[in-house]
Amino acid sequence: MNRRLAAIVALGLVPWSFVLAGDELTLVFAFGLVDPQPFHLTDTYTYVTAYTRGLPRFLRAWPAGAGVYLLALASAVSGVLLDFEDRRVTALLLVLVGLTQLTFAWGFTRRALTVAFPLGTVLSWTIVWWFDWETLRTAVPASS
Repeated sequence: MNRRLAAIVALGLVPWSFVLAGDELTLVFAFGLVDPQPFHLTDTYTYVTAYTRGLPRFLRAWPAGAGVYLLALASAVSGVLLDFEDRRVTALLLVLVGLTQLTFAWGFTRRALTVAFPLGTVLSWTIVWWFDWETLRTAVPASS
């Protein structure tokens, strides 16, 4: 597995956001929400099908980002296995993942006694910068 694909896979395994509401911490992963004390996991599918009705838009940004992440992962895997990938598309999808997590964290931060840190934004944008910046830079024509 190449390093770029390994980084994209790792992005799906680390917390995307840390949400501290009062004294309760929730870790937000691509695959679900983890409440450490007491331990509880709400997977993304259950969250979307059971809990999203009537919720503010920012709370739907996280599962949307998880879906976009799956598209980016599929694109990167197809590049490695089938040699069929437009790296610009994968990079754009990862930028969108970062935007969804920024929206998610910003929504929480506007609430009283709640702080959220969008680690997924930092990591996804770092992957794009590290591995695909040159591809993106050369794809956009320089202004004259």
